[in-house]
Amino acid sequence: MTRRTQAERSDATTALLITTAQRLFGAHGYAATSIDAVAAAAGVTKGAVYHHFGGKTALFRAAFVREQEEIAATLERVAFEQSDGWAALRRGCRTFLEHCLDPGFRQIVILDGPSVLGWETVREIEYGHALRVLLDGMRLAQAEGLFAEGDLPARAQLVFGALCEGGMLLARAADPVAALPGLAAEADRLLEAFKV
Repeated sequence: MTRRTQAERSDATTALLITTAQRLFGAHGYAATSIDAVAAAAGVTKGAVYHHFGGKTALFRAAFVREQEEIAATLERVAFEQSDGWAALRRGCRTFLEHCLDPGFRQIVILDGPSVLGWETVREIEYGHALRVLLDGMRLAQAEGLFAEGDLPARAQLVFGALCEGGMLLARAADPVAALPGLAAEADRLLEAFKV
């Protein structure tokens, strides 16, 4: 049995802290989750959390990035399963809204992310993940002749902004599951405006 290197132990601790923080921030929100709670749940010292992240905001940022990595991977997977770029766009938008039903994603990405990290940081992270996947989907649909010519980055931001607002509506709905079909239909209507 080989011993792990210091770098491997450090990476394992970092991954454990992000997973734990993601679970706790998602369940209880940023304000109600302390560094002490994350450390205890991860089975490490409070000092270890500060060593790896420097503070609560940096730890939350890592949890937010992890959420973005996961949604981007999901969106890429469902897009790949579709017959063309247009179907991929529609399915991707629906999938994003469905993902907003997940309480952890909703709490970290939709509710706490903008107030904790600030709008610019949130969008910067999303540019590399969920928003990037949406823009890639629009480019594919346009290359296939299914999407009207135009300013795709601007369109992607407009559609993504609408999807995020849809996520906020779901977060505040008395019955988010019942609200989903109507919001998904409105997202489809929004995309139809750009269809050839």
